[in-house]
Amino acid sequence: MRLLRFGICALAVFAVAAHGSVEDWARAVFETGAGLLFLTWALWIYFTKEEQIVFSPLLPPLATLSLIVLGQWLFHGTASSYSTRIELLLLLSDLILLFLAVQAFRTLQDWRGFIWFGMLFGFLVSLFGILQHLTFNGKLYWFREMQYGGIPFGPYVNRNHFAGFVELILPLSLFPLVLGRVRRERWPVVSLFAIIPIGALFLSASRGGIVSFGIELAVLALVMIQRGAKGKQLFAGAAVLLLALMMVSWLGVSQVLQRFSSFQSLEVTAGKRASMRRDTWKIFLHHPLLGTGLGTLQIVYPPYETLYDGRIVNHTHNDYLEALAETGILGGLCCAWFLGALFRESLNRLRQLNHSFAGALQLSGLVACAGFLAHSLVDFNLHIPSNAFLFFLMAHLATSEIHSAAPLPAPGHPRHRDPANH
Repeated sequence: MRLLRFGICALAVFAVAAHGSVEDWARAVFETGAGLLFLTWALWIYFTKEEQIVFSPLLPPLATLSLIVLGQWLFHGTASSYSTRIELLLLLSDLILLFLAVQAFRTLQDWRGFIWFGMLFGFLVSLFGILQHLTFNGKLYWFREMQYGGIPFGPYVNRNHFAGFVELILPLSLFPLVLGRVRRERWPVVSLFAIIPIGALFLSASRGGIVSFGIELAVLALVMIQRGAKGKQLFAGAAVLLLALMMVSWLGVSQVLQRFSSFQSLEVTAGKRASMRRDTWKIFLHHPLLGTGLGTLQIVYPPYETLYDGRIVNHTHNDYLEALAETGILGGLCCAWFLGALFRESLNRLRQLNHSFAGALQLSGLVACAGFLAHSLVDFNLHIPSNAFLFFLMAHLATSEIHSAAPLPAPGHPRHRDPANH
């Protein structure tokens, strides 16, 4: 399973580094990687026959949604068979990767490795984003031209999507630190892993990202109050936030905002966002049961557009309305089923684990998902392949039944230790 865990983490790194995997070539690599990982796992299971296959309550709603989209494509219930097929392949890749993550990350030791990977990865991407931003020459990675414009930060063309990445990764370091689940000798390292992403988030000047981070902090505050947090825990949280804000001030907030002001013409105005929401709702009302087909909003939107500004509308800036318009009531029910399973199972796990280290990790996963879902009300982060993949991984962390030791093999087979626990 170690190879499978490595492959999942490597695919996450590639997806983020390749500008969120929004381009066709990057999506092809991402989907091919998912298929190869599944083939590797299937061969390993076939030849070893000593691991039990486990399932997650998150898998049935995602699989059902895939079947609905498959029906749209097979029976031509979509405005564009090509667009729906492309989105179906990506959805199936996410389903496969979530299934593999359920198999690969079971024990506390497995999740420890993932947490360290997530903290280090978030730190490096955030640090790169800050350095590139302060030395920005109009090109991604300092050499790649942006053909269609954008408001970039780090590897992402859109700063709001970088903010979505930080919302998912940041709780992995911040929450265990503030909840007192980090060893004293590791405080400096973990604090640094939290400070840099917070500073990068504020430097990105993403309003939706900052508000979503505020929601995550509010949840953290409620948890600390409910648990009767000690003074040193409050001090740790306040110190991390203060240092992050000091870093932003030192780098120069006014200069950062002034630099972004040159891109303001690329931003979608509040009036345009409101009109897109109304127009997308009309699309849903005209196609209530199955929608227009996954991935077809850009094609069906023009006749419904009420505020024309000469730009192509490819997403609604509201993932929930877009899902209703493209997949109808049936797809919306699957999404509600997924979210219900996510919050129900994660809250049950938290009650069972209470103040344990595993409980702190699962709380991190839950809050990361909550902040990300809040941001989805005003953006389309779930349509960025890298962020959607990380969201599913954090959802699995929030709902996983974390074992303190390696799971028992199937009956009738000798017990072997997981190589990751050596």
